[in-house]
Amino acid sequence: MAGNPWTSLAGLRALSLKAWNSGALLRELLEPSGAYPRRRPLKRPTAAELLSDYAAVRAWAAGLSAGAGAYALETAEVGRRTVGTNQVPAAAVFASVEDEIAFVGKTREAAAFRGLAGGLGQLDPRLVEWALRRPLKLLELGPDALAAARVALWLGDNPEPGIYVRQLGLPGVHTKFVERNRQVIDQMLAAVGRVDGTTDTEAGEDDPEAAGREVPLGDGAGRTPAARFARRHGFLHPPELVRFRLLDPDADLLGGARDITVTAEAFSTLRLPADTVIATENQVNFLALPDRPGTLALYGGGYGFSSLRDTAWLRECRVHYWGDIDTHGFRILDQLRAVHPHVESVLMDEETLLAHKEVWGTKPAPARAALARLTPAEAALYEALRNDAYGTKVRLEQELVSWDWAVAHLLRV
Repeated sequence: MAGNPWTSLAGLRALSLKAWNSGALLRELLEPSGAYPRRRPLKRPTAAELLSDYAAVRAWAAGLSAGAGAYALETAEVGRRTVGTNQVPAAAVFASVEDEIAFVGKTREAAAFRGLAGGLGQLDPRLVEWALRRPLKLLELGPDALAAARVALWLGDNPEPGIYVRQLGLPGVHTKFVERNRQVIDQMLAAVGRVDGTTDTEAGEDDPEAAGREVPLGDGAGRTPAARFARRHGFLHPPELVRFRLLDPDADLLGGARDITVTAEAFSTLRLPADTVIATENQVNFLALPDRPGTLALYGGGYGFSSLRDTAWLRECRVHYWGDIDTHGFRILDQLRAVHPHVESVLMDEETLLAHKEVWGTKPAPARAALARLTPAEAALYEALRNDAYGTKVRLEQELVSWDWAVAHLLRV
């Protein structure tokens, strides 16, 4: 009987695999709940189905019987008044969690999990609780979980260390390792009682774009997750940098240098010969902006404008932001206005979007946040993009805007 709803061998395996993917089977290894022997009921044929397609029912039952081994089959009586008494599979019974794990082919992974959880318990018994909450993450990390635990325990013993992460003397631990495992280290610190479990606004995801969360530019936390981690735990961290270009060919600064990078602190104290600023997150656009009297170009690199939060002199300039026409471009604009409310957008309008339809792309994880600092026209375009009014996850990258079109519009600002 094609398309029947009966639980097949593959369907039973899918149920067990779902339990594995939720972490339930791994948690059962460390902290037995008393659920085993576990009985998993099967959707089975009715007497009418048995009568109408006896061969299909027989093939279904044979498939489940052939797969038995990791489980035992319970049967139920069906069809006494129609085709005669028949016993059909009614439930699969797993005697132990190990049997169910073997059924989904995860015995090796389960053994690795047990070993890793044991290693965490030897470092600190409280870390086993972290393993119970995140069993699949422990498997994903492998031995790196033990190194992350050592970092967490070291931080517990050495709050506010006042050194660079590079200077940690723990085996197998280096700057990139800590940067990759910030979230896990924070979680483990919480597990051993070092912190309350709160990290910062990016705790759920290190990438604000992926998380769909706002990391406010004005909160003093630093522009990158690595900087926020360092600040949170008292590590030293390289200063934020600001890169800018003087577009005025007559400006005399640093012996005629025009493409300059300074610390954010130094940038906040500068007095530059400019009354107009064009901020862009695309490096090529930043480099290609044409000469223009009294104008400064700023390079931000995506969510990279937090370095401007303390630059009070920008409030005396006209500041234009040129970003991608997508939901994230408008989020960056909204965040910029949190510290510099007078920022104006440029080349982020429906006219520009529709004029470049042939080069539209997509943004895999569009922003969903409500933005309160957009103009009515910007808000309408943001909502249209967010709701796929132009197509699914539409994005116009600023570097794909026709250069002639871009220059013509920039000349008006």
